[in-house]
Amino acid sequence: MRNKQATREAYGKVLVELGKENSNLIVMDADLSGSTKTGEFAKVFPERFFNMGIAEQNLYASAAGIALSGKVVCASTFAMFAAGRAFEIIRNSIGYTSANVKICASHAGITVGEDGASHQTFEDLALMRTIPGMTVINPCDGVSAEKLIRQAVAFDGPAYIRLGRAAVPVFYNESDSIELGKAKVLKEGKDVTIFATGIMVSEAMDAANSLADEGIETEVIDIHTIKPLDEKAIIESARKTGFVVTAEEHSIIGGLGGAVSELLSRELPTKMAMVGQQDTFGESGKPEELKEKYGMTSHHIVEAVKKICK
Repeated sequence: MRNKQATREAYGKVLVELGKENSNLIVMDADLSGSTKTGEFAKVFPERFFNMGIAEQNLYASAAGIALSGKVVCASTFAMFAAGRAFEIIRNSIGYTSANVKICASHAGITVGEDGASHQTFEDLALMRTIPGMTVINPCDGVSAEKLIRQAVAFDGPAYIRLGRAAVPVFYNESDSIELGKAKVLKEGKDVTIFATGIMVSEAMDAANSLADEGIETEVIDIHTIKPLDEKAIIESARKTGFVVTAEEHSIIGGLGGAVSELLSRELPTKMAMVGQQDTFGESGKPEELKEKYGMTSHHIVEAVKKICK
């Protein structure tokens, strides 16, 4: 059994490390520091932490101003409130000005679980990737979250980093190389490619192992950076296998599936299927039960592969 860790836990840990290394780092939150784990930074660096209260528009407007004064800012709340409630502020005050703000949004997707449909955002990746110049990152586990957050903080410009509430399998090793903007080939195959992101990476690997038992050689690629998309890696793999499945804990409209299909429709039309939230809202429940009901598990990926590879 693999160890489990929520990506928000990894975020809290790496913030403290980055705070020790970079005195220019400011962390902000919208009265959810216990849940987003920014409270860990606040304990060590109270003079560089700002709780803006339940006022997400003010949070991101203030973050933009602080960043434009020369600081690097990690500003956090739940993904629903960041991408949804504060979208216009993020677009105009952070995106338009290229402010050095990292929007570290937690509690995304169906695995928010018991908080229910109002908090289970499936639209955030789609919204954020439409903002010009916005880097969009969706790590699959705690190790990749730490590595990618470090790289995001190191570059000058806006980024959206999607983090989860639930503990998920730790997939990567500390020694693994993970590069922002570069897709990571996890398993090579010749029959079909699964492009996965976030928590669906481990589900994709489980699916690939099941498919191997049936003689289907599956290539699995972690697309942890939704924007900028690693177009070369996607096209090369699609050309090799001829069949593509995308897997994401997000709506099949506008997220990873949308990004891959947009690319392939232009450059290399390929038969594909999308595993993700099928244009519906969620509901309150246990994360694993919700993943099963809404079609985001390894066996749903297996079914999608078999359907398109007939």
